[in-house]
Amino acid sequence: MSTVYTTEITSDHLPSDNPIHQRLLRPYIIIAEKVTGDLLEVGCGEGRGIAHMLPRVRSYSAIDKIAPVIEQLKKQYPQAALLSGNIPPLRAYSDNTFDCVVSFQVIEHIQDDHTFLKEINRVLKPGGQAYLTTPNRPMSLSRNPWHIREYTAGELTQLAQKYFSQVEMKGITGNEKVMRYHEQNRTSVQRLMRWDILNLQYRLPAWMLRAPYEFMNRLNRNRLKKKSDQLVSDIRQEDYLLTDQADTALDLFLMVQK
Repeated sequence: MSTVYTTEITSDHLPSDNPIHQRLLRPYIIIAEKVTGDLLEVGCGEGRGIAHMLPRVRSYSAIDKIAPVIEQLKKQYPQAALLSGNIPPLRAYSDNTFDCVVSFQVIEHIQDDHTFLKEINRVLKPGGQAYLTTPNRPMSLSRNPWHIREYTAGELTQLAQKYFSQVEMKGITGNEKVMRYHEQNRTSVQRLMRWDILNLQYRLPAWMLRAPYEFMNRLNRNRLKKKSDQLVSDIRQEDYLLTDQADTALDLFLMVQK
């Protein structure tokens, strides 16, 4: 696969990324039991979930902006219909086309989140289901300069209710092992943030923060692995749990129906 990994596009090959990779993988395992018919993934990234969803559906389509990665995924999954392009809108797809839409860790990167949800609604067949995840803002450890915004459970629920007839909000949380890693991560990030005495992470434009964010985030993950190698290595996708307590979850898990 292409080497476009950043701390935002988490690698399944870097040992220090394992807890985050497993966290991002978990929703695919959950929805593999739910998706049917014709499926569209909006923002498939490096294809983390394709192998889990493809056998479950009649057809799998996906769109992502990283063209070289899409070209490699086409070779790996020739039976899938893969496109590169910016979103929204979803111009390549007609109204009422898909039974299911999946979009994990994408909406926080979208400037026009209203159009994003309207487009998902448009391409869904009547009664179709969509599944979205995004970070839960109260649980974020610092400002992420790659994100346009982050949401609380209430904010995302209210937004989705504007465009879908049925909206259910859940969350992805972790067991004791996961939360121990999360708290170690929080402590480490807080130590790093002590040097930001002017609160620049919230005062500077996002583009100025991306390079230092990448450097510090990678440094932090490597330190956590060195300090707690067994914990970092042992976390698996099943250590992340679907919960009704979305307000305190690590990620929001939104389920909607057209």
